[in-house]
Amino acid sequence: MLDNLPRGTICIEDIEMGMSRYLQKQVTDEDIELFAKVSTDHNPVHLDEDYAQDTIFHGRIAHGMLTAGLISAVIGEQLPGHGTVYMGQSLKFLAPVRPGDMVHAEVTVTAIDHKKRRVTLDCVCRVGNTKVLVGEATVMAPSRKFD
Repeated sequence: MLDNLPRGTICIEDIEMGMSRYLQKQVTDEDIELFAKVSTDHNPVHLDEDYAQDTIFHGRIAHGMLTAGLISAVIGEQLPGHGTVYMGQSLKFLAPVRPGDMVHAEVTVTAIDHKKRRVTLDCVCRVGNTKVLVGEATVMAPSRKFD
C-alpha cells in the first residue's frame, strides 16, 4: 500500500519555509528481497528469520537504506519533486523497520537559498509514533527561470 500526496514539481519560486510532504508505505518481504537483489546486500539479518532471531533485533529487519529510499522518493516525486538534484543527505537510524511495518516518510523545508536554488529539508521516518530515521537533505530545486 502506498499512500502518497500528488506527484510533480514545486519550483524554487513556490517553495516556502515549513512546507512539507510525505508518503506512507508498508514494507513487504518482496521489498526487502528486491532491495537485497538490487543493492547486492544479502546480510542474513534482512533475509533469514532463523539467523535474525539470534541478533539484537530478535527478527528480520529491512535494510536501513530501503527506509532512507522513501525519503528520496518524497524529495524526487513531491518536494521539490521532478527535476530535483540531490546534493547531500545525513541519516541517523534510530530503530529497526520490520517486514509489514507501515513507514511514514516526511520532509519539511527548513532553509531556502533562492539565489543558489538550494533547499534544506528535515527528514523523518516513523513507524507508528516511533522515529526510525532522522536526517537532513540538501537539494537543488527546479526553477521556472533559466540561468
